[in-house]
Amino acid sequence: MRVQFPKNFWWGAATSGPQTEGRFQKKHANMFDYFYEIQPERFYKHQGPDTASNFYNDYKKDIRLMKEAGLKTVRTSIQWSRLIDDLELNTLNEEAVTFYNAVIDEFIAQGITPMMNLHHFDLPVELYHRYGGWASKTVVDLYAGFAEQAFRLFGDRVKTWFTHNEPLVVVEGGYYKQFHYPMKIEGKTAVQVAYNLQLASSKAIEKYRALKLDGQIGMILNLTPPYPATQEAEDVQASEIADLWLNRMYLDASVKGSFPVKLIKLLEKEGVLWENSEEELEIIKANRVDLLGINFYHPNRVQRPRYSANSLAVDFVPDKFWQPYEMPACRMNVDKGWEIYPKALYDIAKDIQENYGNIDWFVSENGMGVSNEERYVNEQGVIEDDYRIQFIKEHLYWLNRAMEEGSNCLGYHLWTPIDCWSWLNAYRNRYGLISTNIHTQEKKLKKSAYWFKEISQTCSFEVDETILSGD
Repeated sequence: MRVQFPKNFWWGAATSGPQTEGRFQKKHANMFDYFYEIQPERFYKHQGPDTASNFYNDYKKDIRLMKEAGLKTVRTSIQWSRLIDDLELNTLNEEAVTFYNAVIDEFIAQGITPMMNLHHFDLPVELYHRYGGWASKTVVDLYAGFAEQAFRLFGDRVKTWFTHNEPLVVVEGGYYKQFHYPMKIEGKTAVQVAYNLQLASSKAIEKYRALKLDGQIGMILNLTPPYPATQEAEDVQASEIADLWLNRMYLDASVKGSFPVKLIKLLEKEGVLWENSEEELEIIKANRVDLLGINFYHPNRVQRPRYSANSLAVDFVPDKFWQPYEMPACRMNVDKGWEIYPKALYDIAKDIQENYGNIDWFVSENGMGVSNEERYVNEQGVIEDDYRIQFIKEHLYWLNRAMEEGSNCLGYHLWTPIDCWSWLNAYRNRYGLISTNIHTQEKKLKKSAYWFKEISQTCSFEVDETILSGD
């Protein structure tokens, strides 16, 4: 069957400053720069963020390749640790201003619409050591000042902004799952950080609106319905609590202007509710997003918690109320260890349509990370990544179904345009339409890039219905 999208659909890709520019030529280290300094052995093959994919030097060539891959829109980010000179005073680093101006102008010159995010796991580490990072409301205010500088500098050309990418991952990774610095297990701090990230977003939106710029601003969330393992009451309850924390917390606050009452009551009962003022809650209420970016890679499946809620001397962590469930014989991206379930994208779209006023949104990240892609190189030296093309087709099919039923989805962004450095995984998994040789920085279009250009031009593609059962 042929799947048809609107002619004005955003066909694009997403990346970030720290993963493409890296630490190169920066005055300040961010959290991952510092993490690599102190524990390089935690990173795949000891590969750090210093150069990343050399976008700082190669941006003109890289953007031309993105154009060749058919990208019409690209989301990246401005590094706080690059743009700001004095982190206390929010003064500007002029070299960084020149660089970001040149990047934005180059995107526009190549016919690609740039979209900018302001925080992609890359808090300046000095603000953690000095104040405690996102646990501090001083840092919230410093972030809002940084955001205002970015809006003033680039808001004449950048018309779509985002405050955070996946704020929940910052909370999980840093404060109870230990895959981001500072690698703590502190449930109460995690809850405060979660709140402060929302407050920071709302304060940045307030700054944006005060400047009366011609554009829109939102937040990028990693959303996934937490499917219960069974329909038994304990599994369903576990999924409902997981949903509050994983999805509703930021969705409700960003779109509706307040946090879910059920979540607040649960956190109060646990004695870990964040500290807030009425003035802060009014700021959150008054500064809602214009649109949402939704990142989706794999489903969450959950089951009843391992321990009873009446267990003794158990510290609070947000996920003590559920545990992951792995569905037997599910489809997998074995390289990454993630289940493949494209129908979840339909479920997300319908949730936004039915429960969040059908707000404008787009798929801000979706993709398939594969290791050792050299095994798929053909005689012409092109990576034949048919698996990636199939992955994209299936997700677009289910997205299209939701759009036909009225979901206001504006576009689809693949993660990522060019293979990039990926935190602790470094370059283990490759997601790009364009390959990177990390030793020579040679970059080359993959088969998926040529295919993606076709669909961005025609806004349609053929898909085999026999593989689209939703299972």
